[in-house]
Amino acid sequence: MDRIKGYWNTILSELSSPLNLALVGICAFLTYKIFFGRSKPELPPPKSNRLPKMKKRDFTRQELARYNGVDNDEKRILIAIRGTVFDVSNRGRDFYGPGGPYEDLAGRDASRALATFSLNKDAFKDEVDDLSDLDSFQVESLDNWEQQFKEKYDTVGKLLKPGEQPTEYPDSDGDGAEGHAKKKLNCFGFST
Repeated sequence: MDRIKGYWNTILSELSSPLNLALVGICAFLTYKIFFGRSKPELPPPKSNRLPKMKKRDFTRQELARYNGVDNDEKRILIAIRGTVFDVSNRGRDFYGPGGPYEDLAGRDASRALATFSLNKDAFKDEVDDLSDLDSFQVESLDNWEQQFKEKYDTVGKLLKPGEQPTEYPDSDGDGAEGHAKKKLNCFGFST
């Protein structure tokens, strides 16, 4: 027993020095990182499975519905939020593609579903949804979702309202950047 007490006293006296205490902490941290801190880095999908960037255009609800990851030749996945259409095919296939947890959002206006955190049938409208009945918490939630989509996915056009004419986008390589539609501007910068 005295022997064990002697070891503890030695350990405690050595740890009373700030330098020794810092060294023990560093060793413990490095040991943890070596054995438990290794995580697999998130790798992008292989280049061969990546779809090329889509040329910018506008979509009717019926056209958008074909881009659900199943009903088009490329298996492309598009999602609309507040009228902006995003291509989630490459980076979001595991979430929004067939078999993914949010596959119900693919090929649709997902605004209400994201705002209300609901995938029920009533979260999807067949007509234009003005979202005017959302409360402030839901509007803030939708704002956050929209910002995340803008940062993560390519914008490929807009969702047309009934009777609305499509925008003529300049020929581009579909870089997903916010392109400018062809419009005539007067000297004050307003469209005419």
